[in-house]
Amino acid sequence: MTEATEETITPLPLDGWHRAQGARMVSFAGYAMPIQYEGIMAEHLWTRENAGLFDVSHMGQLSFTGEGADKALETLLPGEIQALGVDRMRYSLLLDETGGIHDDLMVTRRANDIYMVVNGATKFDDIGYMREHLPDEISMNHMEDQALLALQGPKAVTALSRLVPGVEALYFMQAGAFEWDGATLWVSRSGYTGEDGFEISVPADKVEALAQALVDQDEVKPIGLGARDSLRLEAGLPLYGHDLSLETDPVSADLTFAMQKRRREEGGFMGADAILRKLADGPATKRVGLAIEGRLPAREGAEIYAGDTLIGAVTSGGFAPSVGEPIAMGYVDAAYSAPGTRLQIEVRGKRIDAVVAPMPFVPHRYHRKGAAK
Repeated sequence: MTEATEETITPLPLDGWHRAQGARMVSFAGYAMPIQYEGIMAEHLWTRENAGLFDVSHMGQLSFTGEGADKALETLLPGEIQALGVDRMRYSLLLDETGGIHDDLMVTRRANDIYMVVNGATKFDDIGYMREHLPDEISMNHMEDQALLALQGPKAVTALSRLVPGVEALYFMQAGAFEWDGATLWVSRSGYTGEDGFEISVPADKVEALAQALVDQDEVKPIGLGARDSLRLEAGLPLYGHDLSLETDPVSADLTFAMQKRRREEGGFMGADAILRKLADGPATKRVGLAIEGRLPAREGAEIYAGDTLIGAVTSGGFAPSVGEPIAMGYVDAAYSAPGTRLQIEVRGKRIDAVVAPMPFVPHRYHRKGAAK
């Protein structure tokens, strides 16, 4: 959570709607946002079994235009942007000179621009950093008049296609423009829960009508930040500001899939020398999943031990409703990162047993093209 004073908390377009739905509001990334409605456990399980609606309008939506925008972005991102097809999207990372992670983000090539979604807590820093490093001929637009919703869960496609016919044809990491109620929606089949689902960019003046139309579907309930966090943790997905930071890099964070073959071979992106050297030699620490024995959860900052040796720290942790036990992720010395390695975590002055576990903790259920039915 980001600390904010009362004077700096900004309401999002759905603020009144959330309150009318019974949400408990908290400050997050400088915005008033719903932490829960009926309870984190119930909302988590509903999303895994049905469809949950999340307001992620605090996130930054950016568009880039200008000749060579894709090539220019490749100086900052380690992903393959130039070969990205129209209406295709990719997870990537905004890096600094040392290979540290400024932010993680989603980038999509559209017919007339490149669309990017960045984290809410870092978006203004990201904008400043990219303006500083991108050529003047590349225009960047902060799309402040757009809200953003995420509809996640196995029944998300049923609910959304009822309102917006055609979205069912999208596969995971595909996107497109659709018309609804006189507005153009930008819809991607993506999300951050490990479930099938969609993210929907909608004009801010239409977002309340769309949110209401969605929760009017039997499959859909509004879901808060609490369940969003437990869902992404079960899915093994890192959260910026916790599991990712300027002190972490793509290799240590186990995010090398975000560096496609050409980029690894050619380099040419911010921090490439340090990252490619670490890729060749191996990192000193690695992000791992941790299955915790017993019922006591380990929270961010808890120290991880191998015997009497301090080898790392927890970066995210909590009870996993779908797993039925506490789980965590954190960074440990690489020598202790193999699945099955038995470790201990210090929680409230006592050591609890944990085992390095493969992630995700629950299987991803993305709607991939060519996947078995």
